Amino acid sequence: MIEEEVVGREIECAVIGNDQPRASLPGEYVIHEESARFLDYTEKYSSTGHVEFIVPARIPKTTVKKIQAMAVIAYKAVDASGLSRVDFFLKPDGELLINEINTLPGLTDVSGFPKMWEATGIPFRQVIDQLVEFAIERHRERARNETSI
Repeated sequence: MIEEEVVGREIECAVIGNDQPRASLPGEYVIHEESARFLDYTEKYSSTGHVEFIVPARIPKTTVKKIQAMAVIAYKAVDASGLSRVDFFLKPDGELLINEINTLPGLTDVSGFPKMWEATGIPFRQVIDQLVEFAIERHRERARNETSI
């Protein structure tokens, strides 16, 4: 596969919900040590000090709103449920590109997903409670479906 290089910042946004998903404040990894530009496991999860996850990302409020709206649209487009993280590229001219949708983002104490919700005003314990409720809701919806072979 050959792709055009995208020069810009990578911004992440957490999304939670089933039919009416909500988007968190976006976050981003800030690189303090150039040798850590490639985020391997150690850099992402070991608190080396070379990188830092900042929430909210240091971007204009209008860009925050646009990221949140695009994240929800992407989430719905893949018929996601429960949780996902939508990653963006923010180009220097302000253009936003969706990079990927991570349908099973990390839920550790150092993961971006819970940090973004914490900064949005929803503590981790409440995020987990909501995820359980969304799973039960989705199970009930699917249990109503009749299937035959």
